[in-house]
Amino acid sequence: MTKQVISLRRALYIGAAAMLLIALAVIPVLAQNTSVTAEAIGQANLRAWTVTTATQVGEIRAGTRYPVIGRSALYPWVLLGDVNTQQPIGWAFQELLTIQGDLNTVAVTEIALGETAALSTLPTATPPTLSSTPNPAATAEAALEIVESAVRGIVQGEINIRYGPGVEYPRVGIGSVGDVLAIVGWHTQLPWVQIRYAASPTGAAWVNVDLIEIEGDLYNLPAISQITFNLPTLTPTPSGIEASDVLGATPVPLSAEFQALGNTLTAMMIDAGFDPVTSRLGAMFVMNLQTGESLTYGSETAFSGMSVNKIAILAGLYDQFNAPPDDQTAYTIGDAMICSENISTNRMLSIAGDGNPYTGAERVSAFLERVGLEDTFIYTPFANDPFITPQAPRTRITEADQTAAEPDPFNQMTVNEVGGLLNGVYQCSVNGTGPLIDGGTFTQTECSQMLHVMSGNRIGNLIEAGVPATVRVAHKHGWINDTHGDAAVVFSPGGAYVFVVVLHNPIWLNFDESSTLVAEMSRLIYNYFNVNAPLQEVRYEQVPATCDLLGSPYISDLQDPTFGG
Repeated sequence: MTKQVISLRRALYIGAAAMLLIALAVIPVLAQNTSVTAEAIGQANLRAWTVTTATQVGEIRAGTRYPVIGRSALYPWVLLGDVNTQQPIGWAFQELLTIQGDLNTVAVTEIALGETAALSTLPTATPPTLSSTPNPAATAEAALEIVESAVRGIVQGEINIRYGPGVEYPRVGIGSVGDVLAIVGWHTQLPWVQIRYAASPTGAAWVNVDLIEIEGDLYNLPAISQITFNLPTLTPTPSGIEASDVLGATPVPLSAEFQALGNTLTAMMIDAGFDPVTSRLGAMFVMNLQTGESLTYGSETAFSGMSVNKIAILAGLYDQFNAPPDDQTAYTIGDAMICSENISTNRMLSIAGDGNPYTGAERVSAFLERVGLEDTFIYTPFANDPFITPQAPRTRITEADQTAAEPDPFNQMTVNEVGGLLNGVYQCSVNGTGPLIDGGTFTQTECSQMLHVMSGNRIGNLIEAGVPATVRVAHKHGWINDTHGDAAVVFSPGGAYVFVVVLHNPIWLNFDESSTLVAEMSRLIYNYFNVNAPLQEVRYEQVPATCDLLGSPYISDLQDPTFGG
């Protein structure tokens, strides 16, 4: 951190000096509220107090949630506790964290971890005299005239760029690691600098000094002391929701009510920190199977297929059937779709590939292309199978964004294509129509059997947790370290619908976080279709630790040529 950055915070210390006198060598025990937790977005430094010049006492990384045991009333910093003992371990800047729970319920404190001597000797900075009625637009315009000063900010991680100098101001953009920002001014009272930013309504924006490395002499730039920055009239940001083209379906305009549902679901995802303009993102697809309305958010993003793509494998296998499966094949299908057993899934691929799972995967992918799903594929068996000799699989470039969510190069999906496939299976099952029937390779009985076996998949979580226990959910879930998803046809009393959702966080996604969001989204959709009998709160089932299909009716149902008739 440069001397210029250090000086930015010095003006703050004297104003808070009285409060800092409580920074005792022995830290008092704080009232605990472990229901509020924080996780690093990537990594975050822990410091002895709420300034970047305070001693670094540790570092946290994504993948572990820490109890929030205190918060500053002055600055956007929180005090974290040890995971096991809840004893203070350091202060962290909020912009570098994902916080779960109501932060307002956490006790306010300004304690410092053993820095009283250093804090008592810090000098102050005298802000320049400015007009008593500063004009934010004029300040920004004046600042933009001196951008040749070569003062730059190098972004140290994924950061928010805001309209004003504080987290309460709206975000106008995102900065990524290594981005170079032209700094045009510094704030005398707040740890923020103004930058030139064309995407802002005024051409200027703000970033926190803790998140950048400053190069050049900051104090050759204008000093800004105003606190309030009134926003101009802004054009509303589009929700990102759009009507979706669906496999084999005629596009249907969205009703105002269905559009509002999509807008609410999108807001829930963004509020939970899954924002498409960041590396932590999500996508969804919802279709009303009565009206044909369908909406999607994030349809352009390719995700790792996870076990969700077992739906595609199931359909690709049935594409080759000319008769009901024998007992062993039926058990293999049930074990893969109900118990999510990867070895059985690979046996499904081997059946489709005449004994070679890689050939089977290529045939499944060719089937998907043939019916019009060009961004969803699988070219390799599932990992950790001792019965398979590895061979080099192929992959392919699609029109989807194959970078943002860091998808598996051999197993990918998009939410709208998986949703379209589920719609195709549903229409085939219920009406004997649709792209699967039109291709001449599926029967109505086969489609009914596919949905039936997926209904046996009970995990008591994700989409299931957002509907009553008596409601049939034909789905396949999946999760890997950084990506979690679920895809379902829900047969609710108020009408059947398709819901597909995928969430991604680089390196590690906490399951408690993803499952809570998906369950609440599922409940909201269920209540949209069942307004007269809504589900009041999400529910979770106690699912058996083992999955035993011995004597299961699902196996015999797969072999019944008259099933559903």
